Amino acid sequence: MSAFRDAVHRGDVDAAVALFAPDAVFVSPVVHRPYVGRDALRAILTAVVGVFEDFTYTDAYGDDDGRVLVFTARVGDRALQGVDILRAVDGVLTELTVMVRPYSAATALRERMAALLTP
Repeated sequence: MSAFRDAVHRGDVDAAVALFAPDAVFVSPVVHRPYVGRDALRAILTAVVGVFEDFTYTDAYGDDDGRVLVFTARVGDRALQGVDILRAVDGVLTELTVMVRPYSAATALRERMAALLTP
């Protein structure tokens, strides 16, 4: 779990994605259906690195099977707080769920991510 945190802090998307199982699931804070697979996760994390400003993890809770990483960031002029909920099986990450607040920051995030991810 610390390898994921360190990769994200460095902005190293490939290193972060390599920690996940091939069929890993990403649950978005702004899209109702989960994304499945490393390719989807890579596209999302790449966009996030470009959208979040001043991103930093501030706390961590959990154990080897699951961890909650608390973070702060900005999207444009909107400050946000969020959590990355990581699940693992036998040391391999299997799921990443992201939640953010407040609603105005989540809306700004959705708009910026949609612009980057929509073909």
